[in-house]
Amino acid sequence: MVPFPREELRLQVAQLAAVGTYIGTSSWKYEGWLGLIYSPEKYLRYFKEGPPKVLKGRFQKTCLAEYAQTFKTVCLDAGFYQFPTPQMLEGYFSQVPSDFRFSLKVTEDITVLRFPNLPRYGTRAGQCNPHFLDADLFAANFLGPLAPYRDRVGTLIFEFSHFHPGDWERGREFVAYLDAFLDKLPKGWDYSVEIRNESLLHPRYFEVLKLHNVAHTLNSWSRMPPVAEQMRMIGSETADFVTARFLLKPGKSYEQAVKAFEPYTEIKELNPEARMALAKLLGKAAVGRTRKRYIYVNNRLEGCAPWTIVAALEAATAAGH
Repeated sequence: MVPFPREELRLQVAQLAAVGTYIGTSSWKYEGWLGLIYSPEKYLRYFKEGPPKVLKGRFQKTCLAEYAQTFKTVCLDAGFYQFPTPQMLEGYFSQVPSDFRFSLKVTEDITVLRFPNLPRYGTRAGQCNPHFLDADLFAANFLGPLAPYRDRVGTLIFEFSHFHPGDWERGREFVAYLDAFLDKLPKGWDYSVEIRNESLLHPRYFEVLKLHNVAHTLNSWSRMPPVAEQMRMIGSETADFVTARFLLKPGKSYEQAVKAFEPYTEIKELNPEARMALAKLLGKAAVGRTRKRYIYVNNRLEGCAPWTIVAALEAATAAGH
């Protein structure tokens, strides 16, 4: 088996970050990355008989520091499930160097239109969200705790789950709500919007984002067109920075990907189209534009995000993008 080129990757990632292109993964607490990003001897307990066991508590609490020795950014999902607290943020930022950038998904209390019928939502399940696109709540409960770390934050991503028929009379109704919301947001942060409805990829949507210098998040997801196709859409470059998230292969569900790819130790299913788009975003021509870039790869894209990034960097070098 080809050894994972951690030192080479570390060097390439640092060189890209120095010119404003941040490449990393979606989350980081994956035991399957032991031997790739993480040193097994730090987290394994060995026995005279039987296989070694992962010291899960130690791994969960401390692996971020070792992650940051290879990558210069990560997409933090924790803020999606609850508003960040000072204690939570201190726990993350204290583990990484000052040149490391956290991009955060904004709490769903701001971005969900109607709470799903799932047990974790309790009495809110199935109910309309009274705080949908509440700019004041976002500023107070999300930006407030983040303010001390502003210069160490990448982009803040407003991820909108797939809207269902009947949620909006027309797509432009959502865009109008979005326009009003973005107009109220405090300046000085890099905001990104991620949608999960292909029908919303409309010129008016792009125009509104551009008006507010908010990035359309190029996203590879089961119900969205490939990233390469989104990149070719007229008007899709909406901000003075770029955000991209390679999450799932179009047509493949999250559940299917988890079943096929866990424990995320290796590439299980090549996605040449996604790799080409990723390589283009990482290539010399793209980096030379001087715009900041926040690019994240998920294990569920091909089976192992670190190996996907290695392959994309190799492809970018070979193609001379």
